[in-house]
Amino acid sequence: MIEHSFSKGNLLLTVQVVPRASKSEIVSEFNGRLRVRVAAPPVDGAANEELIRLVAKRFKVARGAVTLVGGESSRVKRLRIENVDLKVADEILGR
Repeated sequence: MIEHSFSKGNLLLTVQVVPRASKSEIVSEFNGRLRVRVAAPPVDGAANEELIRLVAKRFKVARGAVTLVGGESSRVKRLRIENVDLKVADEILGR
């Protein structure tokens, strides 16, 4: 199960990022984290930007609703997603 928490309409989520993948996609669960592959390299924040774009699209929120709150230079990152639809989150997180 993917570790996450809801607080005041926000979803807090830990993700495991794999940069320089052949394509950007949300893959599955990995050690209690959501595993995300991004095509961008981990240079000048490109992988972080691609991660935010992909997560926003998949969770059906605006890019500004996704904030990187931890792990800026790590493969393990903490994201806050504001105003997420619980139905969409349940579908992605497998609850």
